[in-house]
Amino acid sequence: MQAELYRFELQFKEPAMTSRGTYVTHTVWYPVFKWQDQLALGECAPLPDLSADFLAGGSNEAERTQAYETKLTQYLEQLWQSVQSNVTPDFAALRPYSSILFGLECLHHLYGQRKSSELNAEPRSAALLCNAALLWPSSFSAGTQDLPINGLIWMGSFEQMARRIEAKLAEGYRCIKLKIGALDFAREMELLTQLRQRFSPEELELRVDANGAFTPDTVEEKLKALAALTLHSIEQPIKAGQWELMAQLGAHSPIAIGLDEELIGVTERASKERLLDTIKPRYLILKPSLHGGISGCTEWMSLARARGIGYWVTSALESNIGLNAIAQWCGTQGVTMPQGLGTGLLYTNNVASPLSIVQAQLHCDLARVGDYDSYLRDFLEQHCTLVARFGA
Repeated sequence: MQAELYRFELQFKEPAMTSRGTYVTHTVWYPVFKWQDQLALGECAPLPDLSADFLAGGSNEAERTQAYETKLTQYLEQLWQSVQSNVTPDFAALRPYSSILFGLECLHHLYGQRKSSELNAEPRSAALLCNAALLWPSSFSAGTQDLPINGLIWMGSFEQMARRIEAKLAEGYRCIKLKIGALDFAREMELLTQLRQRFSPEELELRVDANGAFTPDTVEEKLKALAALTLHSIEQPIKAGQWELMAQLGAHSPIAIGLDEELIGVTERASKERLLDTIKPRYLILKPSLHGGISGCTEWMSLARARGIGYWVTSALESNIGLNAIAQWCGTQGVTMPQGLGTGLLYTNNVASPLSIVQAQLHCDLARVGDYDSYLRDFLEQHCTLVARFGA
């Protein structure tokens, strides 16, 4: 068996604006195991200005990219050696490296599932054996139960955001999430007000994500203004790290507050408990690439349930490899409220996916990708850069 690591640069269809900056490209890495005519892979997709495991690597993006790639190569080789020796990998050591942990967890999970299916002769599942797109079997991955999702409206000009809203409404979405903080607040209020005038809260659920854009001296005033529109929730109204202020807002805010960036870098159980017990948020917005991989998000879920805190799962600009893994894992969690998932439509050069959006819900159809092993081999070899290889 060989282990390989590939690098790939995703190209946005149009600049993706957030309150922290604008993305034009997104570099991701694919750790891969190959054996016989099969393969397993994961995706490591750090965000340059956000991921804790990327920011610590150097003084500029080039240095951080190289440091990240070096660390990922090291951990991939350790995982490969563990698999070769039939030793349980020490994923606990990867807690501080969320995007690396997520990619290697998915790789190891898919490899173990496919190897197990090879040994299970009665009956042999064609999907398990021949489709590297299947990670977590469930009614969702079987295509019999779709996932509810929100329609995401990226930041842009007033006119751009208005057009995007109309497109989502035409597609049938009844839960829309707007990223705010880039326009003048009055113009963002105008957009939201127009929506609420057309649709009642029962007809259309509105969520907003400020990405920490509000300042301590204006946040209460803005929350009060937004509350008049009967919003479902607001994500991360102020920058992370201000626990005392966030706790005060959570106690008195007229809108339910969800935490996103606040969870980044909080990896130990005791620290998670302290954060939740201090801030007492209404919701957690969980991203495996940012919040401790699958295992870290599972722990966040457990702690949230014990405290009556709601949560939903969303993506962090992964390609369709990572999106597919997150969606299939989410499909095993019994979710009912709209999740923040999609099909990677932001990119011009995304990899093929079994996911599609049907009537504003996420649908999985493994037949869409056919012989995924062959497709992935060609994609990796023809479009990605080989970074490292272990094994014969």
